[in-house]
Amino acid sequence: MAQSAAKPATAADVARFVAAAEKESLDFSVDNARVAWINATYITDDTDALAAQYGAKGTEMAVRFALDAARYQTVAGVSSELQRKLTILRTGITLPAPTTAGAATELNTIATRLQSAYGKGRGTLGGKEINGSDIEDEMGKTHTPAEYQEMWTSWHDRVGKPMKADFVREVEIANAGAKELGFPDVGAMWRSAYDMPPDDFAALTEKVWQEVKPLYDSLHCYTRTKLNEKYGDAVQAKTGPIRADLLGNMWAQEWGNIYPLVAPPGSGDLGYDITELLKAKNYDAVKMVKAGEAFYSSLGFAPLPATFWDRSQIVKPRDREVVCHASAWDVDNKDDLRIKMCTKVNADDFTTIHHELGHNYYQRAYNGQDALYLNGANDGFHEAIGDFVALSITPQYLVDIGLLDKAKVPSADKDIGLLLRQAMDKVAFLPFGLLIDRWRWNVFDGSIKPADYNTAWTEMRLRYQGIAPPSERGPDAFDPGAKYHVPGNVPYTRYFLARVLQFQFYQAACKLSGWKGPLHRCSFYGNKAVGEKLNAMLTLGASKPWPDALQQFTGSREMSGKALLAYFAPLKGWLDRQNKGKVCGW
Repeated sequence: MAQSAAKPATAADVARFVAAAEKESLDFSVDNARVAWINATYITDDTDALAAQYGAKGTEMAVRFALDAARYQTVAGVSSELQRKLTILRTGITLPAPTTAGAATELNTIATRLQSAYGKGRGTLGGKEINGSDIEDEMGKTHTPAEYQEMWTSWHDRVGKPMKADFVREVEIANAGAKELGFPDVGAMWRSAYDMPPDDFAALTEKVWQEVKPLYDSLHCYTRTKLNEKYGDAVQAKTGPIRADLLGNMWAQEWGNIYPLVAPPGSGDLGYDITELLKAKNYDAVKMVKAGEAFYSSLGFAPLPATFWDRSQIVKPRDREVVCHASAWDVDNKDDLRIKMCTKVNADDFTTIHHELGHNYYQRAYNGQDALYLNGANDGFHEAIGDFVALSITPQYLVDIGLLDKAKVPSADKDIGLLLRQAMDKVAFLPFGLLIDRWRWNVFDGSIKPADYNTAWTEMRLRYQGIAPPSERGPDAFDPGAKYHVPGNVPYTRYFLARVLQFQFYQAACKLSGWKGPLHRCSFYGNKAVGEKLNAMLTLGASKPWPDALQQFTGSREMSGKALLAYFAPLKGWLDRQNKGKVCGW
């Protein structure tokens, strides 16, 4: 499609190219989504082969568009609208293959193999094999330190370690593809998709992390003390890093499952447990999803289509291998909305449902945009929408939907408990949300060599999270592969952005709804004014730079950790009082 040197391209050529690219990509995306759906919900050698085939086609198409877009970027007289679309085409590939014969096929075969290896992954508990969704569940339950260690080590060894050679090759191929597109490496390409130069984006995320880090440090110090009190010095020392398997989560990314262990005396018992409330009211997986839908309906959003209920995978099928990792789908870019989950009746999945549906309502809101704008303002926005709605799962909301008895709403003296419970997930996640891509950016730019992949991972986990593995990690270990988003090739900084943006959205929604009490008690459930303003932001899709979308809903163009700090301010003061006299840091 690119013009020859003999005939310089014109703005009209660019417009024709973009229109053709949008049509071709939109047509392809529907078939590709159907194949990907079948593969994710029915893992076999045949569906793996089909997914790899379509993945290769999609990659070749996206690379072709990106190469032409790169050539067209300097054409004179091109409108800002078309320039935006050229940038989206140039940066819209997660793993670009070079134009070398067979490269796209090899890359997609590896990518499919890695994702399937994760989906089929097994760890052990008590010497018996246990699948991915079940081992995640067990990590959040009460076990001995030896059992936690067994689950953590078996999962990392059996799932991560075998992936390393494939991952090394995948990085080589994708970097070659990124260079053809004019980027130094894949990491720089990922960072170029945020309406600012790549280095500026890295600096922005670091600035926001430094804003919120003191709160994380206080939480880490307090949590380590409680773990030491429970397990003793031999298992968890009073100083230094926290043992990674003791935090109630396979990746120590969210610590909410050990809340009972750290709950403040007196105010820590909130008087209710969402898992128990769901079971007491005879909720099953479908009823939980219906509750999530009802939240969005209360803001004025139209109900989900009937096909959502017919086509979604809400519970894990008994007869086949599936990818249980929760995800939201829009198969036809119109209204074939679906979620894919292996839902269990518990608090975590109740929250996850509210989150995943946020993707679906966002997808539907922008379905009238041009093909290249069928996306969030940035990928952090897409994650933040459901997260900020889930922040509204407050005691008042639980009363409003009939899950909690009004007489059992925790009083103000329980606020520290409520905030600590939230912080164990929201604040604990922040450094993890940042480090996965920090590690990958360094892998892509070559500053972390294959021989040092695991050592660098362990060092980065220590530096950012203050955690250490529970067992010796040999040079052949590949612990990053034990986290879905690494073999799944999903950029991860979006989740860090989402953890920050959700509080900015939440604070704005609470102001709009006229909320007067403590920020963390606010629920905007049922507020149509919030829904209307939210919808105005969602319908923009990717048609405007993300600061424009942020301003549409919050009134500010600056991403900042200040709203998060305001939400947790009472907790920060309390934690610092508890930590007095302790040696914090690691």
